Amino acid sequence: MKTRKALSKYEKAVVLFSGGQDSTTCLAYALHKFKNVEAIGFNYGQRHNVELIQAQKIADKLNVKLTIMKLAINEEWSSSALLNENEIVSDETSECPNSFVPGRNLVFLNHAAIYAHANDISNLVIGACQTDFSGYPDCRNEFIDSAERVLNLAFSFPFVICAPLMWLSKADTIKMMDSLNYLDLLKDTHTCYYGKRPACGKCPSCTLRLKGFVEAGKTDPLIYSATSI
Repeated sequence: MKTRKALSKYEKAVVLFSGGQDSTTCLAYALHKFKNVEAIGFNYGQRHNVELIQAQKIADKLNVKLTIMKLAINEEWSSSALLNENEIVSDETSECPNSFVPGRNLVFLNHAAIYAHANDISNLVIGACQTDFSGYPDCRNEFIDSAERVLNLAFSFPFVICAPLMWLSKADTIKMMDSLNYLDLLKDTHTCYYGKRPACGKCPSCTLRLKGFVEAGKTDPLIYSATSI
């Protein structure tokens, strides 16, 4: 099994950062591994764009430069429940859950690479995970490998896509944050797909997060609705 932790010889990295649990874990990882770390977030019309407010709070706490890019992933072009007001469901009988935004990670990586290339940054750090990937095809290791090859060809630049969570469960990522002494930072992250703070505790994203904390034997510092759990 190929690891996605391999690093290039360069000491700078940009983290694709949403302010969520996984990307915050990646930011903590990058701060541990690299001397110079920046973060990039994306406003693509997501219904839970409160995550970008939380991303800025976390970046400020860690003294990390955060750049927010505005992207057009039009609701008319996608039926994703993250771009409209439909109920978000986890349907194990379908190939993909209705929260999947087609092409999102491909668009994110391309724009992150444009930014990184302009700033002479070789390492792109992303929270893609095949273990708990929720059926999203652009979170698979095969996709990340392919995207890395395409970016190197497209830019003629030595990009390395680091996906340190690729083979970790949610419980494993929580243990990673604990080992890096950043576990308490997860109270500032945003997970709820409905954009609720306190978090709803019931959507597929909240459910997966809560399950991870139970399996890790840790207490989730995030505040949930009193009626949710």
